[in-house]
Amino acid sequence: MKLRGISPVIATVIILAVTIAIAVAVIGWITGLFGATTGGTEQLQIMPDSNITITATGVTKLYLHVVNKGSDVTIYKISVSSLGDADLANANVTGNIIKNGDGTITVKAGADGWIVATLPKQAVAGTSYTVKVYTKNGNEFTGTVTAQQAS
Repeated sequence: MKLRGISPVIATVIILAVTIAIAVAVIGWITGLFGATTGGTEQLQIMPDSNITITATGVTKLYLHVVNKGSDVTIYKISVSSLGDADLANANVTGNIIKNGDGTITVKAGADGWIVATLPKQAVAGTSYTVKVYTKNGNEFTGTVTAQQAS
């Protein structure tokens, strides 16, 4: 009785196919291509109705409307061009947004809400400013807001 195996060409093709499939899976997992496997990615949007308001007493407040279309986002800093960093420790939040005891803010997955924080410098009404939101995962989200005088 003579045993026969598969031909060397077919064996090589099978080995290559398995190797490529494993490589694609590993690359996808490392780069976060498969959101369900890695827990999703941060997708924070700064909405166009966000603004900076200058109160009658001269206090400058950032009203940041955010929507989270991805996984939970933990914000450790919000910076406004030429006006400095927002005071997150004393910020007010609405929606499914949580103020943490360490001065950070967590925007839960699917949340739609506002972050209201004081800025250290006074804005100029009618001027547009760049807002940068920095997350603990190393992401940076950017938007533009316009300053207005409170009525």
